[in-house]
Amino acid sequence: MPSEEALTAVTLWTAATHLQRAWQHAPRLAVVGPAKRCGKSRLLDIVTETVHNRLITMNASPAAIFRSITDEDPPTLLLDEADTLFGTAKAAERNEELRGLLNAGHQRNRPTLRVTGPEHKPVAFPTFAMAALAGIGDLPDTIMDRSVVIRMRRRTTGEKVASFRIGRDTPALHAIRDRLAAWLTPLYAQAVDLEPSMPVEDRAADTWEPLVAVADLAGGSWPALARAACHTMAAYEAERDKDHGPKIRILIDIRRAFAFHGDPPVLQTHTLLSYLNEDAERNWSDNGRDGLTPRGLQELLKDYGISSVTSRFPNSPQAKGFRRRQFLDAWARYCPEPAPATGPAPESAA
Repeated sequence: MPSEEALTAVTLWTAATHLQRAWQHAPRLAVVGPAKRCGKSRLLDIVTETVHNRLITMNASPAAIFRSITDEDPPTLLLDEADTLFGTAKAAERNEELRGLLNAGHQRNRPTLRVTGPEHKPVAFPTFAMAALAGIGDLPDTIMDRSVVIRMRRRTTGEKVASFRIGRDTPALHAIRDRLAAWLTPLYAQAVDLEPSMPVEDRAADTWEPLVAVADLAGGSWPALARAACHTMAAYEAERDKDHGPKIRILIDIRRAFAFHGDPPVLQTHTLLSYLNEDAERNWSDNGRDGLTPRGLQELLKDYGISSVTSRFPNSPQAKGFRRRQFLDAWARYCPEPAPATGPAPESAA
């Protein structure tokens, strides 16, 4: 496991599958790694033998999965080698229906409609079910955003783990599964009424709430362990989103561009693009033959309601540019400046 927090998260996620009917949200468990032989499939093997009502979905059609999910007893979906389904644009397009199912099933009461039967009547199929997915590299953003993310890494020569043997180890895992079910099933009514305090907000809180709720039911050191794992791991993923999502990165880099030029009220589009394309570390120059263009910049900013305006500049009577105040709301909402440190820096989350 990559960290103690990740071990806590997997343990609580597995336990939470035994109370799925109590939750408003069904968190995904995204087990990812940068390369082969990082232990992704092995972790999924362990989870498969301990979750509630497992449903292994490799090579299953979305239609078959739709018909396997019930409101009365949702299964736990398990999907290995998810990178083969979503790793390329062509594969992602081909499996868009499965991605839609995984997204919809994160929240209760999000059925999918299909026409079925000889009379071609529309039928609502439930989608709500917890799911674990393993693969190389990140999964689609919409799935990662609904996931507790476990970032596995390959062992070094000095790190040893015990071998996994199905015949020897599966009975012990089934015993754990049965103990979890025996403990949690009678707590259904109590779990329904739980509203645990959360160290995070918005979708991260929705995703982590079942895990924290199970920790509160367990008591002892679990509530503190769960909230520490939630805070640390969610913050790490948020930082990755800020670093790797182009629509967030462009906001951060435009803020740097304004600061580099002395925070003028207006920055000419040509000046802004020159700054962005000349920054080798940010890779905006890789956006096509000419790097990031005015059109490409507009595409990145349109979801924020930001567009260029015609303004007067000292070196040009009229030209296209961006007013700094156009970005203030987006900066505050999507990439606020970190608060000044008041103590020693925390250790890395992963």
